[in-house]
Amino acid sequence: MARTLIRGGLVVTAAEETHADVLVDGERVAAIAAPDVAEAWVPGADRVIDATGMYVIPGGVDAHTHMEMPFGGTVASDTFETGTRAAAFGGTTTIVDFAIQQVGGTLRAGLDAWHAKAEGNCAVDYAFHMILADVNDAVLKEMDQLVGEGVTSFKMFMAYPGVLYSDDGRILRAMQQAADNGALPMMHAENGIAIDVLIEQALAAGRTDPRVHGEVRKALLEAEATHRAIQLARVAGSPLYVVHVSAAEAVAELTAARDLGLNVFGETCPQYLFLSTDDLARPGFEGAKYVCSTPLRPVEHQAALWRGLRSDDLSVVSTDHCPFCFAGQKDLGRDDFSKIPNGLPGVENRMDLLHQAVVDGHISRRRWIELACATPARMFGLHPRKGTIAPGADADLVVYDPAAQQTVSAATHHMNVDYSAYEGRQLTGRARTVLSRGTVVVDDGQYTGRAGHGAYLKRDTCQYLV
Repeated sequence: MARTLIRGGLVVTAAEETHADVLVDGERVAAIAAPDVAEAWVPGADRVIDATGMYVIPGGVDAHTHMEMPFGGTVASDTFETGTRAAAFGGTTTIVDFAIQQVGGTLRAGLDAWHAKAEGNCAVDYAFHMILADVNDAVLKEMDQLVGEGVTSFKMFMAYPGVLYSDDGRILRAMQQAADNGALPMMHAENGIAIDVLIEQALAAGRTDPRVHGEVRKALLEAEATHRAIQLARVAGSPLYVVHVSAAEAVAELTAARDLGLNVFGETCPQYLFLSTDDLARPGFEGAKYVCSTPLRPVEHQAALWRGLRSDDLSVVSTDHCPFCFAGQKDLGRDDFSKIPNGLPGVENRMDLLHQAVVDGHISRRRWIELACATPARMFGLHPRKGTIAPGADADLVVYDPAAQQTVSAATHHMNVDYSAYEGRQLTGRARTVLSRGTVVVDDGQYTGRAGHGAYLKRDTCQYLV
């Protein structure tokens, strides 16, 4: 059992900031102590990492990724190997990906298919949510079985009729089951039936450009679906987690629910905080790079999102990482915006973009760690093993250089995609050394990990339910 000592850094968690040294024994944090106390640990350490002038933070927990996801006649370009390696470079040491039930199929078959994709390939630890595409009596029973196996969250879609869509009756039944078994229902909240009408009308009028994707997926239809999901959860007596919130009107629905004391939680993503419809409207077909759902919104929505993050009406920042290459994938919709695969790359950028938010004064350092590490770990049953620095926790640790300057670019990122959504953006801060369960997987820009190091995580239920 190798011992690693991280010396001289500012340890930042969601709860506190303190100048301390961290002792790692094998795969776990063994102790945290003031530097003068930790001096006695130096002779017994196999490796000493100098963190002077650095932050020592928990590894990031990205609770919303889609590695190798089939969508729109193609498949997300990051494999579990390339995607988790890129995550490690960005200081994220745990992902929670989405296994997908096929219509007419079982949850077990969907989960087994995702295990087969991930097992032996991941650079960092991973877990799964389950997407429900076909709710019936047998599936409701399977939900109970999966909860017992550590798959404790189930996602449904109010969007994409004919593909992943669930109607209100199916949603209600799944929520009732979750109320009984302790699972957390997750919702893609957009009124897909109405959106399809608007898509059909836009195409009939000859409007095919990528910018139209954002115009038809209206903020009011996100807000309406968010409101409806909240009311269905109230009827079922279940909690609710709304994914990738992008619109001010949807934040208002979440705020109202939380003001009532309901177990309702919201997630947003870096793209909604740093990008906008201006990107969707880039010249030519460039806007296709920015097609995702929910869509990017006009820049004025960002103020409501930042306010929601500060007030905890939005609780988590995940990426919804679902990359498709511009050449050969995004261009499937060159003559029809509705055929552009929906998704953006971002698993490598999240921690740095949120640190930039600290630099810019949007959030505090501790809130950065809360949004990116601690709350997603608690929300999805991984805390205190993940998301914090404490004796007994997994030694998922990042020595983070808060002064490092970087320019984001597809030329230097590690995601398996041919563009960056943040190309040319100047950021302050970067992960220097990344440990996953005590093993250094990235050090000073070099990958020192391996495929298969990442372990599958069985999750407990959500720790925020009252």
